[in-house]
Amino acid sequence: MMIWAGIVMVLITIYFLVKRYDARLVLLASGIIMASVAGTPMEAFAAFSKSMTNSGLIQAVCSVMGFAMVMRYTKCDKHLINLMANGLSKFRPLLIPGVVLGTFAINIALPSAAGTAAAAGAIFVPLMMGAGIHPAMAAAAVKCGTYGSMLNPGLAHNPFVAKIAGVDVMDVIAFQYKANITSLIVAAVLITLIAYYRKEHKGYTAEGLEIEGSFKVNVLYACMPILPILILILGSSGVVPAFKMDVPAAMIIGSILALLATRTNPVNLTNAFFDGMGKAYADILGIIIAAGVFVSGLTSMGLVKTFISAMIDNPAIVKICAAMGPFLLGFITGSGDAATFAFNEAVTPHAVDFGMTSLQMGSMSTLGGTLGRTISPIAGATIIVAGIAGVNPMEVTKRNGLPIVFAMIAGMIVLAM
Repeated sequence: MMIWAGIVMVLITIYFLVKRYDARLVLLASGIIMASVAGTPMEAFAAFSKSMTNSGLIQAVCSVMGFAMVMRYTKCDKHLINLMANGLSKFRPLLIPGVVLGTFAINIALPSAAGTAAAAGAIFVPLMMGAGIHPAMAAAAVKCGTYGSMLNPGLAHNPFVAKIAGVDVMDVIAFQYKANITSLIVAAVLITLIAYYRKEHKGYTAEGLEIEGSFKVNVLYACMPILPILILILGSSGVVPAFKMDVPAAMIIGSILALLATRTNPVNLTNAFFDGMGKAYADILGIIIAAGVFVSGLTSMGLVKTFISAMIDNPAIVKICAAMGPFLLGFITGSGDAATFAFNEAVTPHAVDFGMTSLQMGSMSTLGGTLGRTISPIAGATIIVAGIAGVNPMEVTKRNGLPIVFAMIAGMIVLAM
């Protein structure tokens, strides 16, 4: 009876997530109710306390979002995007795949999908439309690249998986980067082929959207967003041992270098950094905390134990569940975070029982949830690029759906090897 009651609660939770109620409220309420029904209400509050003081996650996520706000304040992100746009505009046949790759690269430095969609979309969508590309295809190309954040150590899922696996966050990125790049290439090639098949690669015009032709790019400013990532990669790979440091140190150094390069007001820049940290805790870590409470409710009602037992008895479905579960929920709800955090919290610690490593299962779940969100018509980033292009969000999903599905299949094959 308790298991069936838990299943009903999970379905209700999914319903409210699909209806786009605040994910934190839904997960918190669901977790507390399930724990209370199971007779252990304090387990939910204990999970809340444990999740809200997770130092590794707080350091990585908050510092990266603080740096992202500094890039926005100094307008260095705008210089980077315009620099890439200027280069792409000179190679029209490579414009669509170039925009996918360019957006992906920007999303590595600026880990917010919605923020990348707004910043990159404002430049790339008009650029492609001006070249005759269909507005919906232009928006879909940008949206295809909005999962580059998986290669950013500050993406909340990376330190989360690193903590479960007992490794450094850069080890997580080193493990999954081949799958990410493979999926990216598949997505870029397929969406280009679809554009040619639909004859949407040329011949379309639109009024009212123009690039800032007078914008003068400062190459030094454009380099600022990628410096912390470059420092972390060079340090963790051993190429420059002196650069080996944790994520917060790299982000602070990047902010200092941006201050020196742009010579902006240091007080305002500092305020921007801490505003970004606060927003990261509220918007990103808030979901992680709520997911921890939700999982405590699932555990109290015996659902986690039942789910794990079912997978132990049927190990062939584990790899499918790790990818497809977060992928489908990411597509349905428009956010891959809630499903991915819940899966990794509940199942990934037991990965060894299924013949997998925590690193492998956690990476599968993260990629699945991220790609599911990438094709969701109700995701914030989809709505943003569709709005810039002046099309319905479903038109974007129709065009990037197939490329992203095949991108997921390719990525999972690499991770499973």
